Amino acid sequence: MSGKLTYKESGVDTREAAALVGDIGTHVRRTQQQRKLHGAFGLFAAAFDLSEYKQPVIVTGCDGVGTKLEVQLEHGEYSGAGKDLVAMSVNDIITTGGDPLMFLDYIGIAALDKPMITALIAGMCDYLESCGCILAGGETAEMPGIVPTDVIELAGFCIGCVEKPDLIDPTTIKQGDILIGYPSDGPHANGWSLIRRVLAENKNLFNKEEITALLAPTRLYHDVTADIKAAGITPKAYAHITGGGLPENLERLFQGLGADLEIPYWNNPPMRKLFDFIDADDKFHTFNMGIGWVAIVAPENVEKALLAGPGGHILGSVSPNEGVRVSEKSAS
Repeated sequence: MSGKLTYKESGVDTREAAALVGDIGTHVRRTQQQRKLHGAFGLFAAAFDLSEYKQPVIVTGCDGVGTKLEVQLEHGEYSGAGKDLVAMSVNDIITTGGDPLMFLDYIGIAALDKPMITALIAGMCDYLESCGCILAGGETAEMPGIVPTDVIELAGFCIGCVEKPDLIDPTTIKQGDILIGYPSDGPHANGWSLIRRVLAENKNLFNKEEITALLAPTRLYHDVTADIKAAGITPKAYAHITGGGLPENLERLFQGLGADLEIPYWNNPPMRKLFDFIDADDKFHTFNMGIGWVAIVAPENVEKALLAGPGGHILGSVSPNEGVRVSEKSAS
């Protein structure tokens, strides 16, 4: 040895990083069963052949997991964090009527933790495999001294494509159209700064099972959109219900219109316990309230749309009054 510093001694192990790429190869290959990358550019960049599309329109999105990640790391829910990362971007892509084609991830960490990163990638690939989206690449950055040792940074990027005539057009929404909601699997990846504060101030009120239930990964809604497409329905719009809840995510779709919605009672015991500490009105503007996805369809398409994916509910109809107002049915 020369006695001089190595990169590894400064906190970055490039050889271990290269070995990790090989370790996760099996998971990555799972995402290339329905679609394949084009050519051999995967070493530095990825390419996808769009020639099967007649009038391709590229759609893109990026997102993260937010402060939910802190609780996931605390409880070792690494695979769930990977699923959240994928769902938050893929769900946005499919609101356009598009196909999710390629996904890339960014992981920033103080020092490589192969079991953690492998679990993250496995969770991503579980979801990507199910919706036919390729894990086309990504970046794992070791940043000692920048990223704290108990923190991990996550970001996801999705590229999709839609035929131009099939691009969903929310400007076609009109009075009398019906809003159909599809259940969430929990609070998903939004509202966690509020959840974390309640948990921190009431440490003994929530057990591990309840916290694990709250951490359920964001549901992928590709089954809903696939069923609606197979039924021959052209929806007026889709909404992925994230930060801001139903009101803010739906209001962006309306131009001079609105809706009065009555949603099913959210039978989620840990969330009901949390609501004891949360402003009664603010919860509708923070959480998805048990509805993670909304399709807006013409009245004649309602029955078919209700059969798409598990558990569709009629929430209400488009009204001439601006704004979205939400009430919840009682538990009885």
